[in-house]
Amino acid sequence: MKILANDGIDTAGKALLEKAGHVVDTNKIPQEELVNRIADYDVIIVRSATTVTRDIIEASKLKVIGRAGVGTDNIDKIAAKERGIEVLNTPAASSISVAELVFAHLFGLVRFLQKSNRRMPNEGMIKFKELKKEYSAGSELKGKTMGIVGFGRIGQETAKIAVGVGMNVLAYDPFVKNINLEIAFHPGMKLPKMTIPIETVSLEEVLKNSDFISLHVPKLDKPAIGEDEIAMMKDGAGIVNCARGGVVDEKALATALDNGKIAYAGIDVFENEPPVTDVLLKKENVSLSPHCGASTSEAQERIGIELAEKIINHFKS
Repeated sequence: MKILANDGIDTAGKALLEKAGHVVDTNKIPQEELVNRIADYDVIIVRSATTVTRDIIEASKLKVIGRAGVGTDNIDKIAAKERGIEVLNTPAASSISVAELVFAHLFGLVRFLQKSNRRMPNEGMIKFKELKKEYSAGSELKGKTMGIVGFGRIGQETAKIAVGVGMNVLAYDPFVKNINLEIAFHPGMKLPKMTIPIETVSLEEVLKNSDFISLHVPKLDKPAIGEDEIAMMKDGAGIVNCARGGVVDEKALATALDNGKIAYAGIDVFENEPPVTDVLLKKENVSLSPHCGASTSEAQERIGIELAEKIINHFKS
């Protein structure tokens, strides 16, 4: 099969596909040209940069659309289903990387690193004592409550880190009731796996009792966290969104950050990418990253391998 990896693919995944006899083209075709050039390919692999629209699908002979990542909202799945095209994704491969980014934001926020990293280069030499005093009121994560909205693979990986930090975990998921959270230690520690049972609770209970809320839900028709949900939260709580743009109402969040209802936020994904407003980008109590939750070398290798294996198995069956 001729495969277009339009947003790239890790070398390990590419090697597997080529070993199985497939031809992999990693030359990027601009979005506006895809509809006229897609007919040359049997498979397209995309990340979040390329959108596979109905027009592209109907102009193709595609047998498989591969999403190197979790979310498939940039693929017209209805059009794909109508034409019998298999849509494959890699829901497990990036879970650890996304969960670690959640805590990268959290650790930075509670110790004001997003602020001091901006000011130290210009003021560190002349206002060191003033900055030290200003940022001396940080807090610890240990002993706090982590609320997780969406308790699938990534939510569970986030919970594992929270447990390791010494946090209480409250989780909400309409499709998950009980989870035996399995925590595996580094082999060098020679410790057995630990299993921690977690029973999910209502969204209201999570919102009312959590010091931090982390979102791990798919793209939705309306925000999971809007004005009403923020009103339920503790005063001075924090929000981290490393899920999908739009699952947190950005205007409601900006207002809550301004009036102090929400103390800080970590944002990796946005309603529009790139953002069309700097309403969140220039706030000092916001930690920012450019939709890079799965962007680690380890995750990209796992994603490439997992997707390659799925494509190979599809054409074997």
